[in-house]
Amino acid sequence: MNRIDKLFREKRKNILSVYFTAGYPELDDTVKVIKSLEKFGVDLLEIGVPFSDPMADGPVIQSSGSQALKNGMSLSVLFNQLSTVRESVSIPLVLMSYLNPIVQFGFENYCKQAANCGIDGLIIPDLPYVEYMESYKSVAEEYGLHVIMLITPETSEERIRLIDQNTSGFIYMVSSASVTGARNSFSDENLAYFRRVNKMQLKNPRLIGFGISNKETFESACHESSGAIIGSKFISLLGSEKSIDDAAKQLIKTLEPK
Repeated sequence: MNRIDKLFREKRKNILSVYFTAGYPELDDTVKVIKSLEKFGVDLLEIGVPFSDPMADGPVIQSSGSQALKNGMSLSVLFNQLSTVRESVSIPLVLMSYLNPIVQFGFENYCKQAANCGIDGLIIPDLPYVEYMESYKSVAEEYGLHVIMLITPETSEERIRLIDQNTSGFIYMVSSASVTGARNSFSDENLAYFRRVNKMQLKNPRLIGFGISNKETFESACHESSGAIIGSKFISLLGSEKSIDDAAKQLIKTLEPK
């Protein structure tokens, strides 16, 4: 069974997923970050492939991506780093990459390398749904990889149901139509969107991302979905704390009751 499916079968609420940029702060930190986050109780990890022209990333993630590229991160380097990760890591791992690097690498080669490393799913934010159905879905399925698609407050009910019907793993609910970044709370409009989708009774579980940074936003997301994805907050901690373990420990502390 795919590790993502196993996770959502065994833990239906309060799932904590964390995004980080591969190769940041240092090139060889990728697996160290994965091991540290698993050690401190994170349920699922989203490994970001740095890209020179990200569309949906806020300044914190953009900065980490720029530094990772300067450090020498590439898909070939990343797959080499991840080649033995399953010897010591058991939680689900998802690769997040924009389409351009994948096309240059070759999608089937990307899927093959990912599967060989024990990756469980792929997020490609700028992959159009029609192209996914025509050219990507069958290849990903051949290698046992879930393609996780994003929905936003502007996504129509018809499109949400099509995505739900034709994808697997989970649905990534973008909390608002803006770039990534921490916020202190969700607006009534955000919460209404969460509730609207929750009432649709989709077959796939959902995780909410963009803006999760503290106990309040984490609990709000978990109340209306299976859990939340945190990115910018953790990357900020990676840049400010003395060690990777300190950053992971502080992230968990941020989400605990005061």
